[in-house]
Amino acid sequence: MYALVEFKGKQYRAEKGSLLKVDRIDAEPGTKVDIDSVLLLSSGENDVTVGTPYVSGARVSAVVERHEKARKIIVFKYKPKKDYRRKQGHRQWYSIIKIEDIG
Repeated sequence: MYALVEFKGKQYRAEKGSLLKVDRIDAEPGTKVDIDSVLLLSSGENDVTVGTPYVSGARVSAVVERHEKARKIIVFKYKPKKDYRRKQGHRQWYSIIKIEDIG
């Protein structure tokens, strides 16, 4: 059984027991999160429910496991022959959530 959910503007495939890496949530680890925006719900190969745009009554329950930072991304700008160079780094915060129930 799996579901396609929309969470914070992005779409994820959620299965029971799986871990999802989503944008940072302002919640402490161990906090329960309910996702109501379920786009597709599948309970088998032939049983698929597609929402318009969301499946009514469907909900995915998850728990915040931890918060982490991604790898550093280097942003380097330069203009040739003009002595213009700018180097900037960025590390994005994200949260790991564990899917507990799909219903």
